[in-house]
Parts: sequence; C-alpha cells; structure tokens
Amino acid sequence: MVKKLEQQEKIDFLKEHKDWRVLDDRDAIKKTFEFDDFNAAFGFMTRVALKADQMNHHPEWFNVYNRVEITLTTHDTAGLSQRDIDMAQFIDSLTA
Repeated sequence: MVKKLEQQEKIDFLKEHKDWRVLDDRDAIKKTFEFDDFNAAFGFMTRVALKADQMNHHPEWFNVYNRVEITLTTHDTAGLSQRDIDMAQFIDSLTA
C-alpha cells in the first residue's frame, strides 16, 4: 500500500526541487518544461511515458508545441506519495 507523504517530506523535496510547485486546490505538485521545438518536447514526453509505465505511475500532463506541463499526485492516496517524488526526480534528471 502506498502512503501519503508527511508534510515535512514535502517540504524537504521542495527545498531541493524549487521549480516544482504545490497546487493550491489539491495535494499535487506541478512543473512546466520548455523545449526548443515540438520534437524535443515529444521526445521528453516519450521518455517520461516509458518510465511511467515501468513504475505504473502516470503523470497528468498538458502539451502545446514546445511546452509540457506535468502534474504529479497519487490518486490512490488522494495526495503526494513517494511515487511522485521518484517520478519528479526522474523527470528532472532528463532535463539536467
């Protein structure tokens, strides 16, 4: 069973990953990525999709041309879990 993150765990994550922000209306984090063009954005999304399938943890996302917005939350816990932290760290590693 996946457990919801404690408040301090969220704070610790956000200190290290300042570009992720907590949503006001729900227990979720969001980040926007911009790429040179649609091809680069789609390639990024493909790499995230492959990892998401491997983890069985799929992001909510929105794409327009070179911009990708990703929201992470764990629906089973109605909030953030370690799965979201792991996915966010993977996603950040793709753009480091």
